[in-house]
Amino acid sequence: MQELCLLCWAVLLGLGQACPEPCSCGEKYGFQIADCAYRDLEAVPPGFPGNVTTLSLSANWLPRLPEGAFREVPLLQSLWLAHNKIRTVAAGALASLGHLKSLDLSHNLLSDFAWSNLHSLSALQLLKMDSNELTFIPRDAFRSLHALRSLQLNHNRLYTLAEGTFAPLTALSHLQINNNPFECTCGIIWFKTWALTTAVSIPEQDNVTCTSPPVLKGTPLNRLLPLPCSAPLVQLTYQPSQDGAELRPGFVLALHCDVEGQPPPQLHWHIQTPDGTVKITSPNVDADGHALPAALAASSQPRFQAFANGSLLIPNFGKLEEGTYSCLATNELGSAESSVNVALATPGEGGEDVLGRRFHSKAAEGKGCYTVDNEVQPSGPEDNVVIIYLSRTGGLDAAVAGEGVSGQQPPGLLLLGQSLLLLFFTSF
Repeated sequence: MQELCLLCWAVLLGLGQACPEPCSCGEKYGFQIADCAYRDLEAVPPGFPGNVTTLSLSANWLPRLPEGAFREVPLLQSLWLAHNKIRTVAAGALASLGHLKSLDLSHNLLSDFAWSNLHSLSALQLLKMDSNELTFIPRDAFRSLHALRSLQLNHNRLYTLAEGTFAPLTALSHLQINNNPFECTCGIIWFKTWALTTAVSIPEQDNVTCTSPPVLKGTPLNRLLPLPCSAPLVQLTYQPSQDGAELRPGFVLALHCDVEGQPPPQLHWHIQTPDGTVKITSPNVDADGHALPAALAASSQPRFQAFANGSLLIPNFGKLEEGTYSCLATNELGSAESSVNVALATPGEGGEDVLGRRFHSKAAEGKGCYTVDNEVQPSGPEDNVVIIYLSRTGGLDAAVAGEGVSGQQPPGLLLLGQSLLLLFFTSF
């Protein structure tokens, strides 16, 4: 009912409105056409009849499309904007065009496109965005375009494609994506597989090529050899679901995150403390614990010290540092995360002595744990342990900074079985 009212209102508006002065309006082949091409326009002119179904603004000087740019023409089915100077299409610029079937934005300077504009264009059948400066397409950009038949993205600056980008395009029969500077890493392999198996026509496949890495420059994607690729895996070097490990004020807390994946994942630490969330891109300190130039703050030693080898050091653990510590690894194929909750012990509890006795009794039974390059490992599946390395403050410069040199113990950490301050067994 609302759509019917909108149509009636648009027709009434069309009967009472004149055409914008620079343009010519009329009926042709049953379509209401507004022709504003080649008019040296620098903005979308106001005053269109509401019943316009075809609008040409090609070959002008339009620099951008603002929100609501085409609110006057809700019945529009074809919109031609090629050969302008459009760099930006704002969110909501195309939102009112639910009847649009053809959209031509080719041959512009488009680099800032609000992809949410496409989510309301469910009737779209032709989309031309070629010959622009687009570098990235969100995974859900085309989620509503189930009627789209032809998509042109060639001659842009696309360097990768998110897996599943074209999955919603169930009616697609033609895709042009040649002449883009693709990085032929693990993130693009899915597209090679899809292009070789899809029924969609992809012309000029010999021009769908790699630009990087240099050794693959010029190689067509359809001839790309398999690459060794794997999604990230992470593991904090303590085990595994024991929450609430208790520490005493003034201790050093060190955690280590083992990361695997190809290409090598980027490691981040997310720390939820009583005074908020801290996010750290590892590393933020050098091997001596001094802040890297990009992470310099008020202190030369950050409150949370993330090392290149995956270790995280909190030199002076106190009440403000208790909370949830998570390491997150991300590469082109996905992400993985592991977390631990750490709380501060109440002074005078004497928990260390109880746990120490537990450890020694386990050791006497030939169970317990052993150390390898200062990493604590459970000796059997029944003896999982929350591994938290602790030491008294002082002599911290090289703590956790080592890369696992055999037989060498970081000065700020104490070996298990000698002076380890705290252990938590998951089974006693």
